[in-house]
Amino acid sequence: MSSPTESAPAAPGEAGQGHELGRQGLGALTLGAIGVVYGDIGTSPLYTVKEVFLPATGVALNSANLVGAVSVILWALMLVVTLKYVILILRADNRGEGGGLALTALATQAVKHKPALRRWLLLLGVFGATLFYGDSVITPAVSVMGAIEGLEVINPAFKAYVLPLSLGVLLGLFLIQRFGTHAVGKVFGPVLTLWFVVLAVIGVVHIQRQPQILAALNPLEAVNFLLARGWHVFAALGAFVLALTGAEALYADMGHFGAKPIRLAWTSLVFPSLILNYMGQGALLMATPDAIENPFFRLFPEPLLVPMVVLAAAAAVIASQAVISGAYSMTKQAIQLGFLPRMELRYTSAREFGQIYIPAVNWALLAGVVAAVLLFGSSSALAGAYGIAVTLTMMITTVLNYFVVREGWRLPAPIAIAATLVFLLLDALLVAGCALKFLDGGWFPLAMGLGLFVLMSTWARGRQLLMNSIQREGLELTPFVESLQPDECNRALRTAVYAVANPDTVPQALLHNLKHNQVLHECNVIMTVVFHEVPWISDAERVEVQALAPGFWRVSLHFGFMDQPDVPRALALCEPKGLRIPVFETSYFLSRETVVPTAGSGMAGWRENLFATLSRNAGSVAEFFCLPDNAVVELGTRVQI
Repeated sequence: MSSPTESAPAAPGEAGQGHELGRQGLGALTLGAIGVVYGDIGTSPLYTVKEVFLPATGVALNSANLVGAVSVILWALMLVVTLKYVILILRADNRGEGGGLALTALATQAVKHKPALRRWLLLLGVFGATLFYGDSVITPAVSVMGAIEGLEVINPAFKAYVLPLSLGVLLGLFLIQRFGTHAVGKVFGPVLTLWFVVLAVIGVVHIQRQPQILAALNPLEAVNFLLARGWHVFAALGAFVLALTGAEALYADMGHFGAKPIRLAWTSLVFPSLILNYMGQGALLMATPDAIENPFFRLFPEPLLVPMVVLAAAAAVIASQAVISGAYSMTKQAIQLGFLPRMELRYTSAREFGQIYIPAVNWALLAGVVAAVLLFGSSSALAGAYGIAVTLTMMITTVLNYFVVREGWRLPAPIAIAATLVFLLLDALLVAGCALKFLDGGWFPLAMGLGLFVLMSTWARGRQLLMNSIQREGLELTPFVESLQPDECNRALRTAVYAVANPDTVPQALLHNLKHNQVLHECNVIMTVVFHEVPWISDAERVEVQALAPGFWRVSLHFGFMDQPDVPRALALCEPKGLRIPVFETSYFLSRETVVPTAGSGMAGWRENLFATLSRNAGSVAEFFCLPDNAVVELGTRVQI
């Protein structure tokens, strides 16, 4: 019933069509961006410095290495987050939307004249999107555990309670998802703003005590530190990546806030606060090396430990909420682009369109998070699983962005290639560093990503084979309707809407009506829903209407991958084009295909069986397209692939 199609690539900075962010003030949007976009990267100081100086990295805890390590963190934030994401990647907006699938759509549109390259970029982008789900499992686990472990600093006897408390917080977080985040979301910005202010202030306090840590601002300290490690530098890089996790959120959440508020939040508060806190932790360790057991919470005097554990837990929950909401949005995009079967999708706010809840995704993420917490048992162990999926996603983003800037924006080849090579080299170093942690847990998000990639590619390929089978076996629509005589069969005085995937073949439901009921409706609408590789389609471009024969019309409804596919509302737009579809006198006829796997050249047998299982368990077409329950007639048909 739906399929992704191509459209022209958006120019850099083009505004979205489906929403007007300008209606909200820049200050409000910036505050919202602080709360939603920067939760993940903002909680990285909880565990990053501690992981850099673990015995496995081979980095000795001394003043020179502290200056060098903090310098690496600061300049990694500058190069990867500021230069790559804030300055460059945020320009690659797909009509105001960002994220892995939005960038994939831009890249594939830019090379649509090269079908083979387009197909490979599409697969690469989908694989990058699947890695995001691995991040959506690891982020809540590591952030919440890292915050709750602050109890051990208050009293080592509390260590036994860290695991159950972490599981309790995470369980509560996923249980409240069905109520939506519009109420809690109002406090995200102020809480994270307080978090970053506290990070900055406590950092300044310790920098004043050990001002020699300011040498970390010199990029040569980072270079010398890395060169001194030799081949052992890769072990350390795997730990430094922890400071960068959450960078993809800057791009993924662009559609909610816009590029300008995200940039303003980063440059005015988030980046300075992170710099000051990392230098503060370095200064603390210069004076008190035994604070390495938990340098973040050891920054604070004992009377402030309990409030900081509470604030850190709140920040961790917010960071987790951001990736969970991102997983919902990513799933919705994947469904509408044809990479996942339909699922139950609930809108949790009448005012905020982007707030959705997908039960199947929620419970799958909860199962993954609980498994991760029980399997790894601590934030340090989880940190071993963290990074490899994120850095691979960063590398994929760099590759896709090259085709956008070179093929889509037509930037000169030397500039596009030079910028891409610089960032690709950085990404490759980070991936290599994280690859060393593969056996320590890095396999976990990769296994999740690969499993989802198999599922998504199987669904997309299966739908293509299904459409091909229907087209081969179906009757051509135009000759069929032209051959019908008005007085040959009974006419029901209603409008029939036949939802089809292929608008050129006769709907199976219509043939069933003729064969079994010997009746045609007075008005017959052959309707196709088309999803485009752009986020939004305006109402002016929503419908196409074509008269085929007396009593027969062909209608195409167009939606972007961020639009809500409300079919009755869209059909109401047909009236100015000469086709009136009365709400209370219309029946919707749907065909539910029962897929029959067969031996042949389609897909491997196990993939055909997987596709058949997914197809049987796909969500309701009527619910997905907002059709009225009392006006839907569903007919089954068996299709071989």
